[in-house]
Amino acid sequence: MVRKARISSELRYTANTQLEALHARYTGTGHADITKYEWLTHQHRDTLASIVGHSTLNSYLAIADGEAIGRVKFEICERMLQPCGPPPQKDE
Repeated sequence: MVRKARISSELRYTANTQLEALHARYTGTGHADITKYEWLTHQHRDTLASIVGHSTLNSYLAIADGEAIGRVKFEICERMLQPCGPPPQKDE
């Protein structure tokens, strides 16, 4: 029984270590105390950054909106500042 408890604690330690390594590598993955607003903001910024980084998506949006590609990139970068609006008031 002692061996089983030791193995489960070792597995828990390695799982926590792997989770911490993922959070260090990918900053938008969240943590235990992340709010819904922060999580949504990370998701929106990740999506917008992906759109800016792929030239074919930029071209598609530019054609769909009838705008220049540079203008579309600029507007997407501007949207990345507050993609979900201003943050909610914190209750303390």
